[in-house]
Amino acid sequence: MPRSLFLPALIALGVAACPPLARAQDSAGPATEALPALPAEADTAPGNTLTQAPETNSGLATFFSHWFDRVNQAQASQPSWMTPLVTITPRLEEEVRYDQYWEKLPNGSTVDNFDTGKGLELIPTTTNEIIVAPPVYLLKTAKGRTVSGWGDGPTVLLKQRLFSQNAAHGDRIVTAFLAVSGSAGGRHFTDHTTVITPTLAAGQGFGALDVQATTGVAIPMANLPGLGAQWQNNVAFQAHVLQYFWPECEVNDTVWLNGSQRGGKNQIFLTPGIIFGRFPIAGRLKAILGVGYQFAISPKTQFSPEIVPLYNHNWILTARMAF
Repeated sequence: MPRSLFLPALIALGVAACPPLARAQDSAGPATEALPALPAEADTAPGNTLTQAPETNSGLATFFSHWFDRVNQAQASQPSWMTPLVTITPRLEEEVRYDQYWEKLPNGSTVDNFDTGKGLELIPTTTNEIIVAPPVYLLKTAKGRTVSGWGDGPTVLLKQRLFSQNAAHGDRIVTAFLAVSGSAGGRHFTDHTTVITPTLAAGQGFGALDVQATTGVAIPMANLPGLGAQWQNNVAFQAHVLQYFWPECEVNDTVWLNGSQRGGKNQIFLTPGIIFGRFPIAGRLKAILGVGYQFAISPKTQFSPEIVPLYNHNWILTARMAF
């Protein structure tokens, strides 16, 4: 898919996902329940030996005691699709996630990427999510020599859901992201800069099919003339078959808008795969597993001044525990 089609495709999804202004945001329909009433304050009439807890402590206790009520409300008022292998979903998720990549580079080198920037995903409010991910760990083998160490990170990603409807009311969603990645990597695997990535995401369901898309720009806070800003676009086409099967195919595109290393170049990957889940474990716990194969379709390998595409192909494994 030419990169010029990504932004129009995302805009089309966003327009499709935004109903007339007369419709209320986060329309959950009958599936959404109001949050339970907060517990009554303790009796503080004269002579009562009970003392009222400080308001701040009471508010904090109430916040955590109703955590899963908010999670339930947030998820009931949005589509119920599966998070794709690569594309960040516009949905709000509460889970722990671990991914593994096995990359083969054009020069014959291999890179094993442990965790790939995934981690803990939490829903603190009915329209927000926060993702906290430790730095990735990398193992690179080239010409018989192996080096390993931590990559850049940690990463914090904040989601603000702008609009959503569940399957009964339109099956669509629009969300804004902001990711901040640190520069704690070892000397073999660091770019020596913090990277900020604002992103817009949208999705639309069509019965058992759905399309989820993102577009964002990764902006390094240092060495921008060398590294350049990256325009990152992803589109995931997904189906839901029977109860636990989610086959998909993704298009993952990166355009280097500037920079002396790869400025003006782009790489496009296709990622077919399948995800299995959500398998009930106990209570709220549900297991999710998935596998995919990512391969470059553009451009023809270039080695100067830097390798493009970054790798030829990549096996992907994902394991998640939703709660």
